[in-house]
Amino acid sequence: QVCQTQRTAPRLWVTPAQQRWASSLPMNTVVLFVPQQEAWVVERMGRFHRILEPGLNFLIPLLDRIRYVQSLKEIVIDVPEQSAVSLDNVTLQIDGVLYLRILDPFKASYGVEEPEYAVTQLAQTTMRSELGKLTLDKVFRERESLNSNIVHSINQASDEWGIRCLRYEIKDIHVPPRVKESMQMQVEAERKKRATVLESEGTREAAINVAEGRKQAQILASEGQKAEQINKAAGEAQAVLVKAEAKAKAITLLSDALTQQNGNAAASLTVAEQYVSAFSNLAKESNTILLPSNTGDISGMVSQAMTIYSTLAKASPKAPPEEPQPSSEEVRTEPEEQRNH
Repeated sequence: QVCQTQRTAPRLWVTPAQQRWASSLPMNTVVLFVPQQEAWVVERMGRFHRILEPGLNFLIPLLDRIRYVQSLKEIVIDVPEQSAVSLDNVTLQIDGVLYLRILDPFKASYGVEEPEYAVTQLAQTTMRSELGKLTLDKVFRERESLNSNIVHSINQASDEWGIRCLRYEIKDIHVPPRVKESMQMQVEAERKKRATVLESEGTREAAINVAEGRKQAQILASEGQKAEQINKAAGEAQAVLVKAEAKAKAITLLSDALTQQNGNAAASLTVAEQYVSAFSNLAKESNTILLPSNTGDISGMVSQAMTIYSTLAKASPKAPPEEPQPSSEEVRTEPEEQRNH
């Protein structure tokens, strides 16, 4: 019966593909060597006695028996695919991967029967309950928060089993074909919407830029015209002033010349020259010509112009300019000239 008991291994919470987690149940050979990262649970006469630490250990034959072998390494468990209904009544097929570690070999051995099955079922039920709180869109967006919530829920229940869930990852999320088609249509519509919005924004920005450019161009053009008009007005005013000054100087010189000796003769000559020049330009700018009756009487025209000038000079008398004092040479030469005459 002892041999049969040693051959019959208790159901470990491992699958055939996961036998590397723990060694097979060893026999009591008095002197035992426990591998690193393993915990051997020893019973004495059917009751828990102690847990063997890695290294050299001694047991009493027939009384002590190695009942459980627990691996203290991080364990990976595939959570089978299951169906869950989201908050918006969409059926999903989800599977995942669970990462856990045994912290207390005593609780893992005596706290629960078949820990693998218990943790797997707990992960599946927690996943279904968490998915029922989210809509389909949030399932994809809040995947990380969903994983953390599942880990938290598993740890609350697995503390009594001496097991700590490190993390949970969702591998695949399968949606029904019709829902998948509607999601693709929604994505395409969203992309078209974004493209339309971006195109309209680009058109608006282009129109704003063109209008702004035209505005700046008009402002610069008006400023240029303003500066041009100011410069032109300043130039014209300067020209008027220069012409006025030149004319004033010319009139002053002319008035001085008229007061000199033979000034009337010079004025008569100037009027006669202008009379002849005016008659030379007749009929060049217009076909309508007004001629005086005595066109050929140049001397009469000159006499008439000088009479008008004399009348105007008498109407506005001007103080005679001071005559310059004759020099000594002029005084000396004047009697000689009178003698010659």
